[in-house]
Amino acid sequence: MASAKMRLERATRTFLDGAVVAFQELDLAVRPYETLCVVGPSGCGKTTLLRCLAGLIPPTEGTVYLDDKPVLGPNANVVMVFQHFGLFPWKTVFDNVAYGLKLRGEPRQRWAALVRPYLQTVGLAQCEGMYPYQLSGGMQQRVGLARALVLDPEVLLMDEPFGSLDAQTRELLQEELMRILDREQRTMVFITHSIDEAIVLGDRIVVMSTRPGRVREILDVEFPRPRDVQAIRGGARYAELRQHIWAELRPEVAAA
Repeated sequence: MASAKMRLERATRTFLDGAVVAFQELDLAVRPYETLCVVGPSGCGKTTLLRCLAGLIPPTEGTVYLDDKPVLGPNANVVMVFQHFGLFPWKTVFDNVAYGLKLRGEPRQRWAALVRPYLQTVGLAQCEGMYPYQLSGGMQQRVGLARALVLDPEVLLMDEPFGSLDAQTRELLQEELMRILDREQRTMVFITHSIDEAIVLGDRIVVMSTRPGRVREILDVEFPRPRDVQAIRGGARYAELRQHIWAELRPEVAAA
């Protein structure tokens, strides 16, 4: 695990003075430039795991590492994207995307040069003066993604970012995210409840047990990049992976 971009060593996180154990004794490595997808039943500690990787909360026991250095708090090289967008309703699209630059102390005169290329990347170049209430859910999530990317993070932590979207929008954003990552080469940890999404996006898939969350299995996906999503879904390996992961998760979901 020495070559990992991020890793957890015997990490446990509890709440309520130890009465609730979110996950327990996790050993997990995230390789440089890979997309690691994490699936598991509700309550198995997936979001808590992501928050520990982000440095938002510490593990109760064990250690989180970024480039072999302990994570002791939030790091500018690690950015988290949440499911519910977290946009400021009183700010325009441009100002929402630029918000992290403001916090970082980036001079205002540089914002446009940094923000507009990412608005172009996510297909919102014509929407920079609009407000979140004027956007669809998919467009709002694109704003959230642009806000993360404009900070040029080394690691993206995605907490079910497409979970609240309709199926068609979800598939379009999956393809867009893959296109961005193919071009920009970032490390990503992606939490999802969707087996399909994990297979389509992931280089490896972590299957977690019910609470307290532990790693049941880590699977190599092995589809080449760039990916043809429709060809993947129609292939034998996709069907094999989906059936195998569901067989692993089904008793865990029933027990949750």
